[in-house]
Amino acid sequence: MEFHHISVLLKECIENLNIRPDGIYVDGTMGGGGHSLEIVKQLQGGRLIAIDQDPNAHEAAGKRLAAYGDKVTFVRDNFGNIASILDRLGIEKIDGMLLDIGVSSHQLDEAERGFSYQQDAPLDMRMNPDKAFSAYQVVNEYSEEELNRVIFTYGEERWAKRIAQFIVAERANKPIATTGELVEIIKKAVPKGARKDGPHPAKRTFQAIRIEVNGELDVLQKAIDDVSIRLTKGGRLCIITFHSLEDRIVKEAFRKQENPCICPPQFPVCVCGKKPLGRVVTRKPILPGREELEHNPRSRSAKLRVLEGLGESE
Repeated sequence: MEFHHISVLLKECIENLNIRPDGIYVDGTMGGGGHSLEIVKQLQGGRLIAIDQDPNAHEAAGKRLAAYGDKVTFVRDNFGNIASILDRLGIEKIDGMLLDIGVSSHQLDEAERGFSYQQDAPLDMRMNPDKAFSAYQVVNEYSEEELNRVIFTYGEERWAKRIAQFIVAERANKPIATTGELVEIIKKAVPKGARKDGPHPAKRTFQAIRIEVNGELDVLQKAIDDVSIRLTKGGRLCIITFHSLEDRIVKEAFRKQENPCICPPQFPVCVCGKKPLGRVVTRKPILPGREELEHNPRSRSAKLRVLEGLGESE
């Protein structure tokens, strides 16, 4: 399948990156290269580090960015390893980084990857297909308590306990091997009245399992901490999220970069010595406009937050 992904909040991301023609920029979630292409078009003497762990993304983006090959360094890795990636490349500071968190349109549409609850496929959900751990292990090997924790915490699913019970009962007969089988179990677990309104009954559970398989929230927190100390003065970190868990992590992490002081509130002056590393540009997240929502319905839950680096702490 051709790698197809519509870049969300594209104009807003490029504007907020404040691209310097000779700067060094990182697209930590390259995907099909939509955001990367718009970044590299503005570089004159600058450099783009394009990161993705999905080999299909590299194949597609490699073609899309072929005309700008002398300005792009492709890295197949997880953006959570940004510190070691930059160290390997001999880069101390960057002028900006973009992260588009979550599953891509292509990964959802590519049935065999097992990300979608709307297409029957093997239980997989690995963003990096070289990894051994997949959704199959989560669904078939986690205890009922662990399943409840994952589905409730990462999916914010009110019926998590009941879904976990139904999964464990079903797999006692035979392993749950496909997304279609899992969807049917979830539909049985969620009471009929609760299925009338709101999103697809399997949406939150699939989101939760995907996050667990790929360790997405831990990776996100680590990346924000590591990037903040690598931003030049005025450099921007732009992060697009698609659900409340991610957005809360970004909002809180940005706040701590701006105000890292851990002194008790009653202290008249700061004595902990922690210095701000960034300034929050977006007090409220940037949302898609009406035109984008009509063109790309999958953008409806997208939120963009921006942090500006302060450079060397005084």
